[in-house]
Amino acid sequence: MSTATIRVVRLIARLNIGGPAIHATLLHERLNPARFESTLVTGTEEAGEGNYLELHGRTAKVEVIPDLGREIRPLRDVQTLSRLVSLMRRIRPHVVHTHTAKAGAVGRAAAILAGVPAVVHTYHGHVLRGYFSPAKTAVYRGIEQSLAWKTDRLLAVTTRVRDELIALGVGKASQYRAVPLGFDLVPLLAAERRRGELRAELGVGDAPLIGIVARLVPIKAHEVFLAAAAEVRRQVPGARFLIVGDGELRQTLELQTAALGLTAAVRFLGWRADIDRLYADIDVMALTSRNEGSPVALIEAMAAGVPVVSTDVGGVADVVEHGVSGLLAPMDDAAAVARHVVTLLADPAMRRTMGQHGRTKVAATYDAGRLVTDIETLYEDLIREKQIRL
Repeated sequence: MSTATIRVVRLIARLNIGGPAIHATLLHERLNPARFESTLVTGTEEAGEGNYLELHGRTAKVEVIPDLGREIRPLRDVQTLSRLVSLMRRIRPHVVHTHTAKAGAVGRAAAILAGVPAVVHTYHGHVLRGYFSPAKTAVYRGIEQSLAWKTDRLLAVTTRVRDELIALGVGKASQYRAVPLGFDLVPLLAAERRRGELRAELGVGDAPLIGIVARLVPIKAHEVFLAAAAEVRRQVPGARFLIVGDGELRQTLELQTAALGLTAAVRFLGWRADIDRLYADIDVMALTSRNEGSPVALIEAMAAGVPVVSTDVGGVADVVEHGVSGLLAPMDDAAAVARHVVTLLADPAMRRTMGQHGRTKVAATYDAGRLVTDIETLYEDLIREKQIRL
């Protein structure tokens, strides 16, 4: 194998706060610079989404093509495609690796037109169920099926996401690799050292704290979380609820909170960079999504030793073992979510045991070093398999 540099262009629609941005920037920053020359290309975020690099004070160098962002705009997308083809012809990457649906479609099309020898796409989840109308979903499914045949490796962040895509006819099983997310877990594994800081900031004393960390968008179903909160509050009157994140539904959810009589019990905290401080004081972490790829907030909470309650959707069950590291509820079942939260609040020993199990699993599975090694090996294998000259 040649020791020359492998040029990689990585594309992501936008670096909004969430798992794909963490994943893409971590790989961009940590691939071995003696072996890989990495270029990260991104679009811009929508209002309220927040920028991952700005929130965490990161300084990764990126190339910004604004219209690579989430929204479909046919004329601008054609222009974006042209800009990407020009960029790839200038850089001459050996590998193009795309993340997220929009960047995956436009980026892979550009790579094909530019004659890039190896193309990789990561599915951090998928938008082929629960996001759009049946007609629009059918169109997107057709696009994914067509692009899959021109993609050398299809990566899925969980085995469940992989199996769902294969069942939907997107690519062949032989094209897929399951590559879990990776995180810098050190601050989270040591989160206990910051216990009490958030409680002091918020002035909540020893009140039971239930948190949800997610974009305020329909797929995350915060209305289910608030309905569950109302039931928990009836049974545990002192309970408080923290909604961390921002997005298009902020005002709607604030109105729902008031209508449920929860204004005094619910705090909207926006996006937070101090996630170790956050998880150090949360008693139960909740997630009420209707679809998930690999649930970043649950992984973070488990690393910090926090037991979790989640809807059993998408890749959640690949992360959370029901009755061991957390409790799972059916989708849209606020009563079941509330019941699980109350069960955990009533049993500190169960919370500690589940937290310990979760921390052990996450530390063994989701370390950043493991992710970087997995991807470096995958690129090397592709270069060798396709006999790409460096």
